[in-house]
Amino acid sequence: MTTNILLGIGNPLNGDDGVGIYVAERFRKDDWIPLACGTAPENFTGIIRKTRPSCLVLVDAAAMGISPGEYRIIPRDKIEDVSMGTHQLPLSFLIDFLSDIVERIILIGIQPERAGTGEEISLPVRRGADRLLHVLYTGELDRIPVLESK
Repeated sequence: MTTNILLGIGNPLNGDDGVGIYVAERFRKDDWIPLACGTAPENFTGIIRKTRPSCLVLVDAAAMGISPGEYRIIPRDKIEDVSMGTHQLPLSFLIDFLSDIVERIILIGIQPERAGTGEEISLPVRRGADRLLHVLYTGELDRIPVLESK
């Protein structure tokens, strides 16, 4: 059986920045391993290298200049433009480090509404995350729009 991995990235104590964790904690599908990584997804490279997934999906809040709760696939060359900077290492480093063993790596950004210490995930972002969960369950990742240049 082919295995895939979903990494939920972010800080759940900072409002919408925790949306990746929200997705990972709710995603359950037979051929997937969901991992809530917090702000240090690089700590999970061991399990990724051991599992050798055919698909690795990273979900994180990303400042893309679109409506809160909307999500996009972020191409490798646009990661630095939309990163919220709450990670230990840039996600582009992580993707580069794993690209030799993972066939397909997809970064999905969800536009935050707010990110403040002690806040809950905002309603529009939670709704967007729930829509993304539906897409993940149906396996229609190719239907997620790609972030276009501004």
